[in-house]
Amino acid sequence: MISYETSQNMISLLPMGSLRGENVFLGNALGRILAEDIVAQEDYPLHPTSSMDGYAIVHSDLEEFESFIIHGDNPAGADEIGSVMSGVCIKTFTGSLMPEGSDTLVPIENVRVEGDEIVIEKPVPKGFAVRPVGESYHEGEVLISKGTKLGFAEIGVLAGINRVMIRVTQPPRVAIIATGSEVLDIGESARHEGQIRSSNSYTLQALVDSLGAKSIQLGIVGDDKHAIMERFEEAMRSADIIVSTGGVSVGDYDFVKHIVPKLGADVIFKGVNIKPGQHVMVAQRGEKFIISLPGFAYSSTVTFILYAAPLIARMMGMENPYEPIEATLKVPFAKRSNKSEFTACNLSFEDGRYWVDFEGKKSGSSAILTNLLGNAGLMICGEEDGDLEAGTLVRVIKL
Repeated sequence: MISYETSQNMISLLPMGSLRGENVFLGNALGRILAEDIVAQEDYPLHPTSSMDGYAIVHSDLEEFESFIIHGDNPAGADEIGSVMSGVCIKTFTGSLMPEGSDTLVPIENVRVEGDEIVIEKPVPKGFAVRPVGESYHEGEVLISKGTKLGFAEIGVLAGINRVMIRVTQPPRVAIIATGSEVLDIGESARHEGQIRSSNSYTLQALVDSLGAKSIQLGIVGDDKHAIMERFEEAMRSADIIVSTGGVSVGDYDFVKHIVPKLGADVIFKGVNIKPGQHVMVAQRGEKFIISLPGFAYSSTVTFILYAAPLIARMMGMENPYEPIEATLKVPFAKRSNKSEFTACNLSFEDGRYWVDFEGKKSGSSAILTNLLGNAGLMICGEEDGDLEAGTLVRVIKL
């Protein structure tokens, strides 16, 4: 078996082809991955602008005049903004362009109005409440970088620069296949106690959807070579990535590991020195990928995060959201093997750092999916690591 580090390096070096893009209306772009840099075409604001309601003046006049003549109003969006002369002010509102010649806005609450004049009771510094040219951004500035997932702030900025259509990456299509005659779909009545529910199909679909890719649920197929081959061929026609669970171990009915090469796919690796999920297999045919995961629920989830998620992220032109962070062990940890281990843990943030503990996490087989409930993470221990003391810095995949 290859090491975890080697397998990750091999995943990162797989040829992906060029990113596929499409134009979408701004109102439909939330959550999509940007396929281009968004560059400002002009300064914003283009003209000094008021950020409060008040009176626009020339600041140097404060040393010479005790009162200022009000020379009209300057509402936001006005066609004419007027100009300010010495000893004169213009009432100016939030969002209005500053009148010509003015350089400071005195807030309404700082003045006393006497007829057609104001008396400034509380002076302000020069430039107060004035948004300078280019305060938000300057012409040529990259506002949003390619590969960014578009959230509410990005949508607002794009609207502000009048972008109607946005170039985003096309999400890869990810087919999900669960194999095993013992697997039973939700809502289906069990025929005997040896059957188990297909949680994998729905866990992995949720992971695919959360990454912004398009999931294709191809259901359950029993331990029959011909049926599995047909299902995989269907997946190859309809998807960019095929993710299967079960059939990759060393049992008599583990057929997937034999079928994948018969599809014309090159096996990149089969078997990684990790716990859980050591029998994971990654293969490639052209620009399509097959990721065959173990059948146990915890194993399939962990190995999806380790191997499918980075490929999906690369095909969308985005950073892998499951890159490890650094955390501190609250309690000692006893390592169980000479493999790279991925242990479910509780992740908290206190005193400016992340902390790890294992309260409520159960030890046992690779089937305990409930260990990933709550503020869970996956603590990584390398092959060479031994038992760890409290206070040790560790790497954790934040879920």
